[in-house]
Amino acid sequence: MSGQAAHLGFTLAEVLVTLGIIGVVSAMTVPSLMQNHQRKTYVTQLHKVYNEVQQASLQYMTDKNAINLREAGLTSRSAMLEFLTKYFKVVQQCEEGSVRTPCFAPSYKSIDGTDIGDVGSWGSAACITLASGAAIMIDYPSLYSSTVDNVKSYWGNMLIDINGAQGPNIAGRDLFQVVLYDDGSIDIEGVTPACRSQGICNGSSPKDIRNNLYSSKCKQTTASDGAIGCFGKILNDNWEMNY
Repeated sequence: MSGQAAHLGFTLAEVLVTLGIIGVVSAMTVPSLMQNHQRKTYVTQLHKVYNEVQQASLQYMTDKNAINLREAGLTSRSAMLEFLTKYFKVVQQCEEGSVRTPCFAPSYKSIDGTDIGDVGSWGSAACITLASGAAIMIDYPSLYSSTVDNVKSYWGNMLIDINGAQGPNIAGRDLFQVVLYDDGSIDIEGVTPACRSQGICNGSSPKDIRNNLYSSKCKQTTASDGAIGCFGKILNDNWEMNY
């Protein structure tokens, strides 16, 4: 019996080798799992802000009995601030002086770790921190316009930091620049409502426009460029951060 037990047991050397293998595998996989979890967290928070702004925009148009945000009266910085304070739970307004801190961090980094400075001042934008901790700086959605095949589109830029001034403060991770179109939809510049619904795009498809901006901007060394380039990639990848 004792011989059979000895035959079925593990030697100390075998146990140590097994534990060593487990340790190596854990060291290789745990960091990757943690990174994937963090990316999913970033995207979840971004998606929440994305949905909230679109839903509030649609409700605003409904309340004003309007067909777009311009017709509803969202045509100035003061109107945008009034919209934000009425349709969102705002805990901080950053309207004095430069429109950035304390809602946004004083400095950011690119994905490769390069210091890329602050988000700058947007003279036509309203800037707030939401109860969730997210910060948004947003133009009124008729500030800019473009025409493709005689179809005119209106939009304003919107900067989102999903957790405000808290870290990691990296463009493309927790800082994103998007576009709020006149119909209340959010995408990137160039992917207009007419481009998405009718194929009236400036020489390319929505997917290609997003991918091209990602390739040219996502890892750039200014806060605005890095923030601009990454959002379209997330949309194309069905709300996954695969970069």
